[in-house]
Amino acid sequence: MNKNQIDGTAKDIAGKLQETGGQLTDNKEQQAKGLKKQIEGKAEKIVGDAREILKKPVKP
Repeated sequence: MNKNQIDGTAKDIAGKLQETGGQLTDNKEQQAKGLKKQIEGKAEKIVGDAREILKKPVKP
């Protein structure tokens, strides 16, 4: 695992918690911020996944 994968996963989890908190308090702004954070986290994790794939040696 690399830093992008870890940070992306953490951001995704934080976004889910923020979205849930917004749902519980009926706060649409917090729900939207949570969804945005989840998308950013998933994108960062994808970048990390790609970096891991590119590290592997190419077999002829």
